[in-house]
Amino acid sequence: MTNQTIRVVARIVALPEKVEAVKALLLAIIEPTRQEVDCIKYELLQNESDPTDFTFVEEWASHDALDAHLATAHIEEAVAKFEGLLATAPDIRRYSLLA
Repeated sequence: MTNQTIRVVARIVALPEKVEAVKALLLAIIEPTRQEVDCIKYELLQNESDPTDFTFVEEWASHDALDAHLATAHIEEAVAKFEGLLATAPDIRRYSLLA
């Protein structure tokens, strides 16, 4: 299947005292990302039992589309602002749909 989309689960963990700052940064990138041509799905979740834990669930038309997204100005600017706000480096995983 050469036309299969790529799924992404990206987990971002804020420092406990920086939850609101991280949330604001993440919310700010949603609309520009959803406007990208090859963005199929882009959802932000916050863990109900651990508010420091944020997860994006994404679907992209291709690996190239995801790579282009990661190189956009709004993503690069957000990543630059994460300095001192996160407990760990973002965990970004790419998946292929099996069934």
